[in-house]
Amino acid sequence: MNDITVLAMWLLNAALVFVVLGLVANIALLSTQRRANAVARQGADSTGGPATGVATKRRGGGLDTYATGFVVIALLLVTAYLAVRWYKAEHGPFANGHEFVVAFVWGILVAYLIAEWRFKLRVVSFAVLPVVAVALPFSLTRDTEITSLVPALQNPLLMLLHVGFAVISYGAAAVSFGAAVAYLWRPKWIKIDAGRLDELGYKAAMVTFPTLTVMILVGAYWGQIAWGRYWAWDPKETAALITWLLYGAYLHARVSRGWQGKTAAWLLIIGFGLIIFTYLSSYYLGLGGQHSYVG
Repeated sequence: MNDITVLAMWLLNAALVFVVLGLVANIALLSTQRRANAVARQGADSTGGPATGVATKRRGGGLDTYATGFVVIALLLVTAYLAVRWYKAEHGPFANGHEFVVAFVWGILVAYLIAEWRFKLRVVSFAVLPVVAVALPFSLTRDTEITSLVPALQNPLLMLLHVGFAVISYGAAAVSFGAAVAYLWRPKWIKIDAGRLDELGYKAAMVTFPTLTVMILVGAYWGQIAWGRYWAWDPKETAALITWLLYGAYLHARVSRGWQGKTAAWLLIIGFGLIIFTYLSSYYLGLGGQHSYVG
């Protein structure tokens, strides 16, 4: 086992621990809010007035700081791993299945932290952080060795742009997925503004669609350089196109027809499912194609 493999095991397992801690802290925080809201309601019932006091105390006695801090530490660990790997490989760490899954995780964590800061909807973590908790150990099942780039990938700028926009797009899609799941679930014991969840899903999809567009366009241009054609109906290309069409349809329906609610939430969930399928389609599902080497 070489030094990169050891580093991967240590940093990524440590990141997994902190992701799980962040999820547990969020669950504990929301459970604390549940108890506080119950006490407040009892107080309102006994006095005949509005619920005050208990539910407005500093949330969870500082659990919010721990919940966010754990996720930030996980992001720093993943960032450190990608940076070291980039330095060792002398090219962007996006050349194989292991590296792309880790980059995908990085994008999800960044998008989640931005959404948490902007919207303060921690319930989204119940759907987003488990995706990370599955993806990190999955990345370690792939080959963690650093290898030379295959000829088709030997274009550092286009590789960085193509995969970089994919990471941003997929990270935002994970947040829209989390918002959609939370919208459909909305447990009664958590006070949630359904409209804000719907808005978060929409805002995240507004990031997903244009970055997915750029990813496809850069990929087509790169395909012309590497393989002599812009589009080959490769399984991954086809799946990416279908995903792009779905997010485009969602945004069109949202803007032109004011689509909101359960149907819109299900579209965002299906969209994220298509993103996962797009990644798995070539290598893991045995469909082959020109992208099979990234598995």
